Amino acid sequence: SNLVTIARLQRNPTVKTEFAQKKEVFGDNITYGFLGYPVSQAADITAFNATYIPVGEDQLPMIEQCREIVRKFNSIYGKTLNEPVAVLNDSTRIKGLDGNEKMGKSLGNALFLADEPEVVRKKVMGALTDPARIKKDDPGHPEVCMVYYYHKLFSDKEQVKRVHDECKLGTRGCVQCKNELIENIEKEFAPIREKREYYEKHMDEVREILKEGTAKAKIVAAETLRNVKEALKLDY
Repeated sequence: SNLVTIARLQRNPTVKTEFAQKKEVFGDNITYGFLGYPVSQAADITAFNATYIPVGEDQLPMIEQCREIVRKFNSIYGKTLNEPVAVLNDSTRIKGLDGNEKMGKSLGNALFLADEPEVVRKKVMGALTDPARIKKDDPGHPEVCMVYYYHKLFSDKEQVKRVHDECKLGTRGCVQCKNELIENIEKEFAPIREKREYYEKHMDEVREILKEGTAKAKIVAAETLRNVKEALKLDY
């Protein structure tokens, strides 16, 4: 039931953190959607027989809720729905540029794939660095610096090690470090931005892709619905 869903979610420490962050941003305007959407998400997943779900760490409770719904349904009505599995990469949760444990649009600390180079530069130049490092030649503490944190996401291992060691020795300035990071981010973002710009200029092609995808999705979802109705012994 919805009450059981809410109770279980509220006991989850990750979800508690999410709610605390939402309340900080939205005040008392937290709707049932923050609690109830895992059920809707479960419908989106199971309708298309999804098995592997690439997500971030913050979505793990929602995927587990989906898995629990599937297990319960299958235990009552027989094996009907696929039980999905969450797939994580090495960066399960990306911190904000300000050091916040969560990156988010509403928090104003996020990088977006569509950001223009000058926007990326401005954001990275304002990123949190080691507050204890006053002068360029002061030994740094890269583990508390968000620029180093993002180097681990966008730079190769050799450069990450060089950034770490030079920062610790005080032989690397923060501006140099940020400029190198900006270059590496641009290497990742440029092809994505280019493709986005292409599709923005070819909306007819986008609509055709969406139509084709929707037609394929309808076939799969209809089959899932038939199987569910059959399991429930409903006329259709």
